[in-house]
Amino acid sequence: MNYHIHETDVDFKTNKFHRLNELLVFVTGFNEFYKEKYKGIHLPITSVKDLSRLPFTTKRELAEDQKLYPPYGRNHSYPEGSYIRYHQTSGTTGRPLKVLDTAKSWDWWSDCWVEVLKSAGVTKKDRAYLAFSFGPFIGFWAAHEAVQKLGSMAIPGGSMSSEERLNSMLQNEATVLFCTPSYALHLAEVAEKLGLNIQDSTIRKIITAGEPGGSVPSTRAQIENLWGAKLFDHVGMTEIGAYGYSCQEQRGLHVNEAQFIAEVINPDTLEHVAPGERGELVLTNLGRFGYPMIRYRTGDAVVYQPEACACGTPFLFLPGGLLGRTDDMVVIRGVNIYPSSIEAIVREFASIKEFRIIYYTELEMNQVKVQIEGPEEVVPMLAQLLRKRVGLRIEVEWMEDNSLPRFTMKARRVIDNRTAGVTV
Repeated sequence: MNYHIHETDVDFKTNKFHRLNELLVFVTGFNEFYKEKYKGIHLPITSVKDLSRLPFTTKRELAEDQKLYPPYGRNHSYPEGSYIRYHQTSGTTGRPLKVLDTAKSWDWWSDCWVEVLKSAGVTKKDRAYLAFSFGPFIGFWAAHEAVQKLGSMAIPGGSMSSEERLNSMLQNEATVLFCTPSYALHLAEVAEKLGLNIQDSTIRKIITAGEPGGSVPSTRAQIENLWGAKLFDHVGMTEIGAYGYSCQEQRGLHVNEAQFIAEVINPDTLEHVAPGERGELVLTNLGRFGYPMIRYRTGDAVVYQPEACACGTPFLFLPGGLLGRTDDMVVIRGVNIYPSSIEAIVREFASIKEFRIIYYTELEMNQVKVQIEGPEEVVPMLAQLLRKRVGLRIEVEWMEDNSLPRFTMKARRVIDNRTAGVTV
């Protein structure tokens, strides 16, 4: 059976399954959610074949569990008074999940983020500017903790306008910017209007999260050109933890296999896929006993390769990073469409300031169009490139400047106006 690069690494695999069994013994004794879910499961788990016997965990069943056992559900292993942190998911795909962390689990979260910082070359000499708002979405909260744990200076940027954030990071000579890819582009747009020179500023690194854009080469290149800085991507989930990061090679993402078990499955057959095949990432966190997540279907579409990355990191490598969300894919006239694939093409045009994807129905046929802010002469060029790359005629609609929304956290650039029950 195909798995990933550490299937033949005996010491690593043994330690990983030892930690997994410790977690399984714990949850089947103290976690009501998994105690019921794993009733009848025989331990220990010593192989990938054994691991496949464990049922998957899904966001839908977690949400249903919270609905039946409000407010937090049963996937919390300790008494409520043991928890110190409250988070909730962004709610982009359904009702937000409520997630709690103990002090020990939160410490584990920040340790995972320390690895993200080290991979990006952040040191105690850096000054980190965190451009995100104070709120229940996990955002960069764990990054804030990790920056301090590493010994760097953390400069908070919550409750500020974009202009105030730009002035703050410039005045404080911040060297690392933390934000979403969309917000990095928006900040550059605001800086241009204000006449601020961010290319020659002290910002030398940008660490992004929250969207696939940080691993999309054209989006990354545009951000790096605008800022004169190097971009490093990070991936994590409120439910699972900070599980992945890019390296100096910038060709994709590494899964932190010291803290997570990763699998890539076919979302239809639920079997493991072969190297090079697109599949859905499934993760198990090994250090978050307060809110465990075992064989969690992330919904992230990825491809993995068995060979180690040129950077020397031995962990599982995902070329191109997150390729999209399995629940984001739509079929238009027989063609699979991922928003991230369209973004990769749009971002090749540096003059396009913002865009939006609209799915709609016309004459009982589903269609897709892309709205853009930028020079009108770009419209036919983008339309031609979309048809060539996607294999589908996609209308490109020119929009006036500042008519499309901007985003400070996760961007929502897709509007689905399709009519149910028509031909795809």
